[in-house]
Amino acid sequence: MQKQGPIIAWIVDDTGMPKKGKHSVGVARQYCGQLGKQDNCQVAVSLSVATWNSSLPILYRLYLPEDWAKDSERREKTGVPEEIRFQTKPRIALEQIRQAAKADVTRGVVLADAAYGNDSQFRAGVTALELQYMVGVQSSMTVWKPGEQPLPPKPWKGTGRPPKLVRRNGQQQPITVKELATALPPSAWKDITWREGAARKLRSRFAAMRVRPAHRDYEKAEPHAEEWLLVEWPKGEAEPTKYWISTLPPKTKLKDLVKVAKHRWIIERDYEELKQELGLGHYEGRGWRGFHHHATLCIAAYGFLIAERNRFSPSARVGNLRLSAPEPLPDFRPRGSPGAPRAA
Repeated sequence: MQKQGPIIAWIVDDTGMPKKGKHSVGVARQYCGQLGKQDNCQVAVSLSVATWNSSLPILYRLYLPEDWAKDSERREKTGVPEEIRFQTKPRIALEQIRQAAKADVTRGVVLADAAYGNDSQFRAGVTALELQYMVGVQSSMTVWKPGEQPLPPKPWKGTGRPPKLVRRNGQQQPITVKELATALPPSAWKDITWREGAARKLRSRFAAMRVRPAHRDYEKAEPHAEEWLLVEWPKGEAEPTKYWISTLPPKTKLKDLVKVAKHRWIIERDYEELKQELGLGHYEGRGWRGFHHHATLCIAAYGFLIAERNRFSPSARVGNLRLSAPEPLPDFRPRGSPGAPRAA
C-alpha cells in the first residue's frame, strides 16, 4: 500500500452488521451505523492504516456487549475465548493501537470520531504510546480559553502536607468548546478546501486555536498540556457542526489540520466496498472464531484489490476500473479439467 505514499494515519472505527435473532455471537440491540439507528446487530471495532490515497483494516475484533460477556452459556455455545472479557469500544481500540505499535507498524496520526475522542483515557493512552491524534469530540467538552489555565495549588500554610492540586474558583472556570466557538469573532473563521469531491471541491469554514482540556484537571498537580481545538462551522448553519482535539505540533497550519481531520472519511469507503462487494456483512454463522475468520478473508481480498488498484495512476482510478486478466499460456489446463496434471 505504501507504493502510493507513506502511511500517514491510523484510523479507529467501528461498523455494525444487522443480524436477526439472539444466538449469533455478540448480537444485541445497539447502534448500527449501516442502518443509522438502534437495532439488532453485531458491531466490530477496527484499526486501519492509511496513506493519502488508500486505507486497509489491519486489526478487527467483535465488540462483546456486557450482557454477552457475563452469559457463560451463550459464550460456551459460540466459542468465545476465556480471556475475552467485557471492554468498551475505546478500550478495544486502544488495545489494537498498542498491538500495532508493538508490531512496529509504520506510525501515523490516530484518527477517530467523538465516540472515541470524548474518552479522556483513550486520548491519554494514545499519548502514552508517543502517538499524535486528531479525534472528534462533542460540543459539551470543556476547555480553558486560549491563554488561560487552572489556578495553581493553594499556598502552603506551614502545617500538614503542601497542597498539590490545581484548582478553580468562581471567576476562573473552563467553558464548553461550543461556547468558545460561538464567541469567536468573524475574522477567526477561514474558508478551507481540503480535497476534491465526486462533483466539486469540498470546502467549509474552520477555526483553530490552542487550548487546554479541562477534564478533571482539579485532580491533577499540573494542567493538561495545550492542544489544538479545530472547529467547523459551515456557512448557513446556525451553529458549529464538528469539533476536533489534536496533539499535532503547535506550528501546524490550519489547512493541514483540516486535511488530517477530514481524512477519516476514507474508512467509510472501505466499509462500503467490504460490505457491498466482498460480503463482510454476510456471515451466517454464529461462532466467535467463524466471525473473525470470515472478516479476515474479506479484508485479505480487499487488500489484494487495493494493491491492484494502486498499480494505476490516480487519474486512471476515477470511475469504475476494469482490470483485464492476462492471457493464459497455450498449454494451460485448469485444475480438475481433462488432461490437466494430477496434484502431487
